[in-house]
Amino acid sequence: MPIPNGGLITETNRQYYAGAQQFTITSTGVGQTFTSTFDTSLVFGNSDPATNDYNLNNFKIFTSPDANNWTELNPTSAIASTTGTNTAAPVNVGNPTSIPLTVTNANILKDMVVVDANTGVLYGTVLVDLPVGNTNVSCSITTQIPPSTSLRFQFASPWTEANNIVTVNAKLTSGNYLKIQLNEDTVWDSHGSYEYVKIEDIVNNFLIAYVGQGKLIPSVNRNDVIFHVKRGLQEFSYDTLKSVRSQELTVPPNLSIIMPQDYVNYVRLSFIDTQGVQHTIYPANKLTLRPYATPLQDSEGVPTQDSVNTNLQGTSRTTKAWDENNPKNISGAYINDYEIADVYWKTYYDGALGQRYGLNPETSQRNGWFIIDDRKGVFAFSNDLKEKLIILEYISDGNAYGLDQRIPKMAEEALYAHVLYSILSTSVGVQEYIVQRFKKEKSAKLRNAKIRLSNIKLDQIVQVMRNKSKWIKY
Repeated sequence: MPIPNGGLITETNRQYYAGAQQFTITSTGVGQTFTSTFDTSLVFGNSDPATNDYNLNNFKIFTSPDANNWTELNPTSAIASTTGTNTAAPVNVGNPTSIPLTVTNANILKDMVVVDANTGVLYGTVLVDLPVGNTNVSCSITTQIPPSTSLRFQFASPWTEANNIVTVNAKLTSGNYLKIQLNEDTVWDSHGSYEYVKIEDIVNNFLIAYVGQGKLIPSVNRNDVIFHVKRGLQEFSYDTLKSVRSQELTVPPNLSIIMPQDYVNYVRLSFIDTQGVQHTIYPANKLTLRPYATPLQDSEGVPTQDSVNTNLQGTSRTTKAWDENNPKNISGAYINDYEIADVYWKTYYDGALGQRYGLNPETSQRNGWFIIDDRKGVFAFSNDLKEKLIILEYISDGNAYGLDQRIPKMAEEALYAHVLYSILSTSVGVQEYIVQRFKKEKSAKLRNAKIRLSNIKLDQIVQVMRNKSKWIKY
């Protein structure tokens, strides 16, 4: 599908898979515009890679004479810059001031900046295009140019973007090509997007379908709809949507990892062995804790205060003892662990067979422990996990990143029902039987969403049942 066919899919195959949109340049000149048709909005900071704002961009601009060999369009690229040398006389500060060049250069264009080709020192700005055959460049000079200086004329901003329209300040040539290329992370975010619907679209669709004269809700404030949509998304994320995010991290020497910004609850923490296999890390809630406060006490046990009448805080001895302990003393694992993919080596463990009888099942594991430190907002780990690679899986409530948050289409109808019931149940004058009717409808559609999102496959059920028939020897 090189061109969208008029359905719900509006991107070409190349836009979706490669994150690229190509244009043929039909005329020669500056200031040409190109409109992006990606489903993803373009984000622009700066077109100069030497600036920090360049890193804000979620895309790049490339040009090519043949659509095969592409060059990024930046201030120093061939179509956005050119060179020249002034004569032996210095060029003084002034506006306007002429720069006498040793040779003519028709590629010097209005709004180009003048810089030292070797040092990058900025001298000024070109005021008008250099006429063909002319060697005097009319400029606004802010810094004196020494005689016989190698100069580079370039566009400080060869292109800009606003409202998904790219404007190219550099001179483009007819018959050449221009490409908008999304960054890799942006392309990844767009893959699988048809499975989801944006919160903003949910709000708009609800207002169209359920609000207006002759409909269930005569009128409602858009902000009220947004509130109930976000509240519904929050509720769904706990036990219906299960929007699980994950991070790959390394446990630092201080044995603590900061909770993610959108963290609500953890699903699982596990370390990764050299085979890439996960090993579940267990909570140490019944073994130790991280005290919220550690007040310093006097000789009689009374907490002491500082000059502003606040309790002085000391270092937690509980935390210190936990960080320094040998987890093997708790688990009973007194021999070196073989921890690759949970493979059992008979000859390796022969000497330990039968020696773990009677151990507490809750603590007799070798994967390590973690504990949540609510005071600092971190996950703290036992010292056997130092420098190990871990995976943190957690739940977000879905409201961390505004109206661009997406939800599965399988839960879309359930969210409409939730918002509808929430508005009707809080509105004055709505009869109770109507409220109860939509309360039942909300529950029914939520149940349907859970079934749809459970994603249980018949072959997986068969595989599980087959495993039940195995004789477990270890």
